[in-house]
Amino acid sequence: MIKWIFTKIRAFINSPILKKQLESEEKNLLAMGALLSMQQTLMDSRNINDYEFKIFSQWGDDGIIQYLIKNVKIQNNTFIEFGVEDYQESNTRFLMFNNNWSGFVMDNSSDAINRLKSQDWYWKYCLDCKVAFIERNNINQLLTDSGLSNIGLLSIDIDGNDYHILSEIDMSRLNPSIIIMEYNSVFGFERAITIPYRDDFMRAKEHSSNLYFGASLSALNYLANNIGYVLVGCNIAGNNAYFIRKDLINDKVGEIPVKSAFKNSQFREGRKEDYSLSFISGEKRVEAIKGLKVINVSTGQEEKL
Repeated sequence: MIKWIFTKIRAFINSPILKKQLESEEKNLLAMGALLSMQQTLMDSRNINDYEFKIFSQWGDDGIIQYLIKNVKIQNNTFIEFGVEDYQESNTRFLMFNNNWSGFVMDNSSDAINRLKSQDWYWKYCLDCKVAFIERNNINQLLTDSGLSNIGLLSIDIDGNDYHILSEIDMSRLNPSIIIMEYNSVFGFERAITIPYRDDFMRAKEHSSNLYFGASLSALNYLANNIGYVLVGCNIAGNNAYFIRKDLINDKVGEIPVKSAFKNSQFREGRKEDYSLSFISGEKRVEAIKGLKVINVSTGQEEKL
């Protein structure tokens, strides 16, 4: 009976009817996204949050990206994004579909990358992908292998060593106009802190709360300033920060202070010991990871949450 059920499910997933329905929904999404992108030209705001909309991004990042590429000088319409899983939900997919950008994506799951390669649209775009567990000692070789330089956008979301990986990247070659970095809002904005680096860091295994990962917004801003980038805002959801190369700042896109840019996330992704959602929010999230080790990036000293 179980085998029969799975056979029926598999047949439904692969059925022409479902395939057509999904294709229709995707076309509707793309059409809506194109209209929203065009409407941005009618707006006159310097707040990137006013331009947010979601098509394939997790939150409103598709809209922010559309606004930035219209108002920041881009040398090459290319992107690199890692931590994409199977690319169904990502920061650069709408950019590729709507604006015909080309790029390179990475994830540590071979199953996820294989699902990406099996998509009907994969052949329509210039998208390279690779299975890789990203570490300090391999990131620059992986980026060199992509063959890309002077790119338009770099997006990093690996739920762990994000700060350390960004600090290791050879920016003289990559030279992105825009950098998107995931930050951990549970760390607050006052302290410039990150988790200690470890090659095999896995967020789900490191602490049962699932809230101990990444870096604070202040830590990412500290690093970004040191490599020639300035903070221009964060998405409303409170998980992605946007940095622009200093020489590209203009009257449409300007630097803002960390305190003004910071958004405290409201989504409740905390977990219990059995990895079921705990739904904790507010200060309870901070209490869940209190006492764990972090590194103060401005002093290099170990501290505690």
